[in-house]
Order: sequence, then structure tokens, then C-alpha cells
Amino acid sequence: MTSLISIFPIRHHGPGSARSLEHALSQLNPDVVLVEGPSDADSVLPFLALEDMKPPVALLGYVNDDPARASFWPFAAFSPEFVAFRWAARAGAAARFMDLPASVSLAGEREGDEADDLHSDPLRVLAEAAGYADFERWWETLVEARGDDFDVFEAVNEAMRAVRADAPAASGREAAREAWMRQAIRAAVKGGAGRVAVVCGAWHAPALDVQAFKAKDDAAILKGLPKAKVTLTWVPWTHGRLSTGSGYGAGVRSPGYYHHLFTTRRDVTERWFARVARLLREQRLEASSASVIEATRLANTLAALRGRALPGLDELNEAALSVFGWDSDLPLRLIERQLVVGEALGEVPDGVPTVPLAQDLAKLQKRLRLKVQPEQMELTLDLRTDNDLARSVLFHRLNLLGVPWAAERYAGGRGTFKEAWALAWKPEFSVRLVEASRSGQTVQDAATAVATDAARNAGTLTELTTLLEAVRYADLEGALPVALAALDARAAGNADVSDLLEALPPLARLARYGDVRGREGESNALAGATFRTLLTRAGVGLPLAAVGIADDAAELLRGHVSGADAAVRLMGDPDALTGWHAALDRLAGRDDTPPLLHGDAVRRLRDASVLDGAEVQRRLGLALGAGAPTGITAWLDGFLGDSGALLIHDPALLALLDDWLTGLDAPAFQGTLPLLRRVFSRFEKPERRAIGESLRGGRTVRGAARELNGERALRVVPVVLRLLGVTA
Repeated sequence: MTSLISIFPIRHHGPGSARSLEHALSQLNPDVVLVEGPSDADSVLPFLALEDMKPPVALLGYVNDDPARASFWPFAAFSPEFVAFRWAARAGAAARFMDLPASVSLAGEREGDEADDLHSDPLRVLAEAAGYADFERWWETLVEARGDDFDVFEAVNEAMRAVRADAPAASGREAAREAWMRQAIRAAVKGGAGRVAVVCGAWHAPALDVQAFKAKDDAAILKGLPKAKVTLTWVPWTHGRLSTGSGYGAGVRSPGYYHHLFTTRRDVTERWFARVARLLREQRLEASSASVIEATRLANTLAALRGRALPGLDELNEAALSVFGWDSDLPLRLIERQLVVGEALGEVPDGVPTVPLAQDLAKLQKRLRLKVQPEQMELTLDLRTDNDLARSVLFHRLNLLGVPWAAERYAGGRGTFKEAWALAWKPEFSVRLVEASRSGQTVQDAATAVATDAARNAGTLTELTTLLEAVRYADLEGALPVALAALDARAAGNADVSDLLEALPPLARLARYGDVRGREGESNALAGATFRTLLTRAGVGLPLAAVGIADDAAELLRGHVSGADAAVRLMGDPDALTGWHAALDRLAGRDDTPPLLHGDAVRRLRDASVLDGAEVQRRLGLALGAGAPTGITAWLDGFLGDSGALLIHDPALLALLDDWLTGLDAPAFQGTLPLLRRVFSRFEKPERRAIGESLRGGRTVRGAARELNGERALRVVPVVLRLLGVTA
């Protein structure tokens, strides 16, 4: 029985192991190839042999009623397991997984089982025994640089037997895994296979000698294993997720380099530095042909001095730093990120089973011409075009689903028709799509269901207003009525004026602009009605909400008042404007209103022409005529704002303030001047200079009126009319 079985202990994702394994399988020509991996994945195994399956890819298994309980089994082009399956497909040999099924490994621990043994890494122990501080370097020297070597497997197997002889016996999940693999080997032999090739992690190799273990003992170990209903499929993976830096336990330090090592059959070092030079030139860094030759010679010399057949990654990096680095490590960091690790994204064929939601997303990505890649890609959208608008809608819907493939960035400029996004696909998004598929089979249906559920369970008005904005941008017409109804119901029982005011801007934008950039529908009317209801409640409570609050609370409330004021003006509803101005007048008419809010309300009423210049001057004099200096400063802060731009661009307001100040008698002027200086000191120096020049040159409303040239002003009227689309 032993003579029929060949065990090949490999290192997961080791290119040397993969190449040696390919050579060994060609010599052995087995009838059956058994590979470490979940044995219930055989139904999707044929996809791995398809040419359209481009690694890196991963086998994804998840529990049907709890997709968050999922696990990945990654494969790269240089993974020995992937090479074994591809070889079997070419040779016509049977091939299957032989490890514990995903239905068992995802079901949780069996009652009474302890966790897996936490043994030390045996290969690292051997590396230290051989005098290598770095395990990666030792393995490259022993295996990866040896090429097509059949004998290396027996050497590794012998080393593992020695290491496991002093290690505790396997228990818990690890014992169950090895028992299951032994049973799979027995089943293959019982099925009539004359030659069986077993591909497993190096640690497990000594434990897969079926003659050393009894079948009935293995059956006892496997009795009572828990099971769950699972689904298995293939998803794209990346080199970055194969690296140890990603947290992957079986990861390697240099997946990009290992891919190069496996796919480059000759001139490995020369071709590597050619890729380095190409990368550096793309980044506009110096990299000549002479530098490539020099780096190759240096790497080969270092390898020879250290007794290595081929330069390893250490020699390549040292040569690159010496030749290309000069006085900076930037080239080496670029090489590390883009070549040594890399971010290659695999592809799976269209026929691979997946949830309908993922299929719908793939169709949308293809229709909208969106490239799926792991590297971050900047994308600026023009929402005036149908394709870019549809892209924006998709990104917002995916964010609602918890699939942040696209992160919004500041687009620059002032136009609302532009959006900027940063796109980067991550393999774990496949699991999130599976989770989200419980809410719907299309992106639109799932996002609508998620938004509707969030609206019904929102705890605060702030959550609802944030959700309302997301729903608007995602063009989810079905979720808007629910969100608006929830907002109205929450507002009815909410006495917090700040929350009511904060809810007004998104409602105004929805009512004014529609669901997405100018689209109109029933939602506009619903949003308008909700806006008016919330505005009335906020206006009634605003004067009392401002009484007895601290300075920081007054500053926060002023921000909410500012947002609400802009929202009311955006709506352009005369009744809403009248009601809002009445609320501001009541706020400004109370003696116990904080000075900051009092000054802010007076200025807003003046801007809306509710108060004329004389009345504003009167209130200005009353507010600044007496009181604590801090109160006067706060009133001026509210009246003038945080920037001097208001006085620069509003000559009438500057003239009003100037008339009031010059009308003060000497004692009052001397008492007011330090307070004004304190307020103006907060303005930027160029702003103060511009205000002073306006006053010195007489360019106030009165001076501007005297200098107005009527004939020149009339010349622009026809142009303005054409811009507005008005014909004579």
C-alpha cells in the first residue's frame, strides 16, 4: 500500500515547491492527485482548470444562513496546489481536495474539543538550526532556488518527521484534519488508484502515512463532527492579500517576486532588473540600461560570495539599493510595493456560481465601463452626463450596502455637477456582497431594502438626515417615502431644536433638486411638506432653545441656524421665508438671547431686508452701548461673522457700521474701539487691508452710488439677458 502512495510536502505559495512538484508529477504520472483543501469543494474544482481562471483566485466558503462566517483558500500561479490541479487537468488524472470539509470547519468547534495545537513553525525551527535568522532566506536557499528537484520532497519529509517526533501529538481540529486526509487517501486506494500523489503542507506530511495509523481510530476521531450548510465558489484574489503583511497566516513576504520567479524560466535576475528599470522610468526616476547590467552583476556577485546558486530577494534588494537608490530609499520602496509584493488581481470565469447580487454588480461594472482593480484609481465624474451619473448612483448604493469600493473625494471647484472618487477593489468585498444579497438580488433592490430598514431603526434625527442624503444620491425612490415618514415621526417627538435645524438642509436639497441632480418626482413634494413641518417646529422652539446656553453651545446653534437659513433661501417658499424671519425676529427681540446669536439674527434680518438701515443702527447702538466687553465682542462676532469678506463684498453693511462708529461721542468711541479692534484682529491681514482701503477711498454704498456710470452699466444688460435665456 505504501508503494502506491507518494507524499509531496510543500510550502503553501512556494514557487520552488510548485516547480519541483510539477516535475515530480510528470515523472510519477499518478492516477489520482489529492490536494490539501476542503473536500466538499470538488463541485467547483473543474473551474480551476479553465483558461479563463486567472490566478490569484481564492476558494470562498460561507455558511448559507450566516455569510459573515466565511473562509478563503487562496491560490496563486506559483501555489503548488494550483499547479497540481492544472497538471491533473492536462494529464487527464483524477484530482480532488482531501482536507476537512468547509461544512465542518465553518460549523464551529465540536463540544469537548480543544483548539488546534499552537506548535511552533517547524520550518522556522529548521532555519534557525541551519544558522539562518530569516526563514524566508533559508527556504529560498533550500528549495526555491533549486529549480526542478525531485529529491527535495523526501528531504523535507525526513526533516518534518524529526521535528514532529519531539512535538506534542496532534489534537482538536488539527487531529481531525489529519484523520480526514488519511481517510481520503484510503478511499483513493480502495477506489482502484494504482498511483496516488498527496500534496500537503510540510507539517502534515509525516502524519499522512496511512500504515502508521488505524482506520478505526481515524473514524473515531471524526465521529460527531458538527456540520453547517455552506456554499463554495471562486472569487478574485490579489497578491497583496497573499502577503504576510495582510495578516494571512500562510502568506509569503514577496508574492510579486515569487510570481516572477515561477513564471521566468531563464535569465531570472536580468529580467527582474529590467522590470525594475521599467517601473522606475514610469515614475520618472533614472534607470539606464547600464544600471540594469551593473545591478545584475552586483546581485550575482553577492550570491556567489554567500554560496547561493542564484541571487535571492536579499541580494536583489541590496543591488537595487546600491545602483538605483543613490541617496534615497524611494526606488526601493517603489520596488517593494509594486514588484516584490504587487497588487495583481485575478479573474474568474463568468460561469462560476455566485449570488445574483454579485452577478448584477458585474453587469453594471461592464455596462458603465468601470475597471475593477486592486490599485487605487482616481475617477472624476461629470454628473451632467448619463453614464457618469449612473456611476455615481452605483457608488452611493454600494456604500449603503457596506461595499466601499469607491470612496468619495473632494472634487475641487464650486460646481455641484462634479464628483471625485477613489476606487480600489478588495477581495473581502465578495463576502460583503454575499451578506448584502439577503436584502435583494440586484444592487438597487438590496440598497433600497437596506436604506428602508435603516430608516425604520434610526435612533436620532441626525442619523435620518444622513441617511436621507445617501438615499437621495443613490436614487432610491422606493426608500424615500419611508425615510421621510420616519423623519417626520421622529421630529414630532423630538424637542431638540438643533436636531430640527440640522435636518432642514438635506430636505431642502431634496425638495429643490430632486432625487439625483435635477430628477423630479413625488419625493420632491413629500420632502417639501416635511421641510415646512420641521421648519415650523424649529421656528417655534428657537428663541427658547437659545436661553441660558454656554458659549460653545451658542456657537454650535449658530452653525445650525446658518444652515437652516441657507436651506430656507434655497427653497424660495414665501411662506417659509416669512415664518423663518419671524422666528429670527423673536430671537433678536429677547433680552436673554446670547449676544452671539442676537448679533447673528440681526444681520440675517438686515440681509433679508426685514430690518432697514436705521433699525439696524438702532439695535447696533443698543447692543454695544452698554454691557460686558465679552458680550459686546460676541455680538459683533455674530453680526460680522468670522471673516472680513462680508464687509468687503457688502459696501452697504460697511457703510452702516462706519456711520454708527463715527456717530459715537468721544467717551463711547474710546470704550468701543478696543472691542472692535479685538473683533477685527480675527480677520486675515489682506481682509483688514481691503476694508481699510474701501473706507479710505470712500467706496461705500454712498460713494459707489455717486461714481456709478449708468451708460456703462447698461451695456451688460443684453449679455445678461442672453445668459438668462430671455429674448427681447
